[in-house]
Amino acid sequence: MKDALTSGLTTVANFVPKLLMFLVILIIGWLIAKALAKAANAILERVGFDRAVERGGVKKALEKSRYDASDIVGKLIYYALFLFVLQLAFGVFGPNPISDLLMQVIAFLPSVIVAIVIIVVAAAIAKAVNELISNTLGGLSYGKMLANIASAFILGLGIIAALNQVGVATTVTTPVLVAVLATIAGILIVGVGGGLIKPMQTRWDGWLASAEQESGRIREHVRNAPSPKEQAQQASQQLSSDGSGGTQGSTQGASAPADGPRASQY
Repeated sequence: MKDALTSGLTTVANFVPKLLMFLVILIIGWLIAKALAKAANAILERVGFDRAVERGGVKKALEKSRYDASDIVGKLIYYALFLFVLQLAFGVFGPNPISDLLMQVIAFLPSVIVAIVIIVVAAAIAKAVNELISNTLGGLSYGKMLANIASAFILGLGIIAALNQVGVATTVTTPVLVAVLATIAGILIVGVGGGLIKPMQTRWDGWLASAEQESGRIREHVRNAPSPKEQAQQASQQLSSDGSGGTQGSTQGASAPADGPRASQY
């Protein structure tokens, strides 16, 4: 009985300092993560990160969200730092399954961050290509459709690259891509090769004639459309005007009385 009591007291005496160290690391790390996330959010808003991301085509995805782009990045920084804090805090207890799980999640974070960057960049390129084609071929009836197809194609490539970065492209995109290609091939084999040769020949003649007529119209629209340099200058001027407007709005907001304290995001 005495040995059991001594063993229990020894276990408690060894556990209590570790628990106190765990709580200290957890509280201090939480405060540091919260402060760094707020600082990153403020810096991103000051340098115009939100306007740049919205012009990249992500604005529609965030229309119904109560967070803007800088808030989302700030939260990602907060949770990433807090994962390190948890891993460090649980490490005071020695090797344990929770620390191993946190290490695996932390090792996976760089791939997730790179995938997010790839999607944002792909969305920006897709938006730029959409505007370029729309401004160049806007006078044609199918100009907007071509712009949307090119934009969707580029965004799709970005999504596939992002999935490949996180290691799920092989198990997700490959079967979908094979199914789509097999469906298209089946339609072509059954439709074009089986009983629709003469109708397809007539359609090809019509399509080639239409393409020959449209080629002249396309060259004319391209010749009359503003050059990519002029379009870039117009976009730069619009971005500058948006930035000056945002600066004036923030100045007016600072001079006006505050309606109430803003709720903390963290």
